Amino acid sequence: MTMEENKEEIHVLMVAFSAQGHINPMLSLAKRLISKGLHVTLATTEFARHRMLKSSTLNSSTTTSITISGVQILFFSDGLSLDYDRKSNIDNYMESLANFGPVNLTNLIKDYYSENGHKKLACIINNPFVPWAINVAADLGIPCAMLWIQPCALYAIYYRFYNNLNSFPTLTNPEMSVELPGLPLLRTEDLPSFVLPSNPFGSFPKLLAEMFVNLKKYKMVFGNSFFELENDVIESMAEHFPIRPVGPLVPPSLLGEDDDQDMGVEMWKAEDTCLEWLNKQEPSSVIYVSFGSVIVLSAKQMGSIAKALKNSKHPFLWVVKQPDIPAGEGQLPLGFLEETKDQGLVVSWSPQTKVLTKPAIACFVTHCGWNSLLETIASGVPVIAYPQWTDQPTNAKLIVDVFRIGLRLRANQDGSISDGEIERCIMEIMDGPKAEELKANAKELKRAAREAVACGGLSDRNIQLFVHEISGRRCSDATP
Repeated sequence: MTMEENKEEIHVLMVAFSAQGHINPMLSLAKRLISKGLHVTLATTEFARHRMLKSSTLNSSTTTSITISGVQILFFSDGLSLDYDRKSNIDNYMESLANFGPVNLTNLIKDYYSENGHKKLACIINNPFVPWAINVAADLGIPCAMLWIQPCALYAIYYRFYNNLNSFPTLTNPEMSVELPGLPLLRTEDLPSFVLPSNPFGSFPKLLAEMFVNLKKYKMVFGNSFFELENDVIESMAEHFPIRPVGPLVPPSLLGEDDDQDMGVEMWKAEDTCLEWLNKQEPSSVIYVSFGSVIVLSAKQMGSIAKALKNSKHPFLWVVKQPDIPAGEGQLPLGFLEETKDQGLVVSWSPQTKVLTKPAIACFVTHCGWNSLLETIASGVPVIAYPQWTDQPTNAKLIVDVFRIGLRLRANQDGSISDGEIERCIMEIMDGPKAEELKANAKELKRAAREAVACGGLSDRNIQLFVHEISGRRCSDATP
């Protein structure tokens, strides 16, 4: 046996929740770790595999794994049948995943990483929605790190909330404002829904509470962000439990790299014909509208958006994903397609990263999911924020008051957004007095994003530091 054959490979296993927005940042980090000499595998649930294959974006003849750009994806059972409605029974789903996930992941690790082979499992990296993975790692004697997939601001808010370091709204004082280091003043409408007394989701606060109270079990925490974007809040956590920015973890094409290197999973099939349509539009003329893969708007809200887009007279590209719910919700108003056939285009799903780089795109009306926002920031596109739940209200606050790249739609007392408010924001971001400033700020953050992940940039150095640490080599600390 030669020395090269005897060389021990250093492996990292990533464990992700079975959602597209959770898997893709992990794959982006995996790609960067592979480029620095590590071997990376990703584990998620069998339900994710079912959705990947159903979308027709992947083909696999095997029942156990899929490989995407050199990253092998392995699957374990969450204890439920593939046809179980996880979306409508989210608390039951999370409970089942917490009960069955640890045992099944443990068996997967023991089967895949042979004790007598050359695969040294040096570290497990999980994301926040599978916090039990750290207990699996501890039982097997393997160090564990976490990739935080929301803004570093949310990491700081949850850390302070679950460790009782600051005051937050309560049932007796539900409207109190919150002042935290490194962040602007946060009103109730700016806070993540999981810290509010009105939060209806039991499983997520329980999951986050367990994670943040036990944070010291982690070797380190990575953030899908970059220092120049969130420097104040990143520095505010240095004295508690630091978060190392390693982002933006977006497709390389958004960072000026070869689009052949893009990787990720799509759980819905995109309509690429919209790219040809965008090529025919004038520069900075198109309003792009998309609310991600989870949110379904009411018929009233769909009507308000439709009316505002029509009245704006601007070309638009609107992603309207077909909902799996009763008629009315998530549906376009009757006659809208015919009335606007010469003005805009409606698709069921778009190749978003390719859309955002088209010169025709003027602004993005978004639900403010963090992956979408990072893609937008990396593309230098201004934003109209239409947040719904979880981290999105806080992300909208960051867009306006920290990043300064967009506007936030303001809701009526009943929580709805009027067509007049949508029209106002479209007019302001396209032609208003702040339009040029917002565009300039967006372009500056685009530059900073590329600088962060370039060789020697701070995010790149934080990744290199991790590689040195788990491979037993020394490296100077990159985090400011």
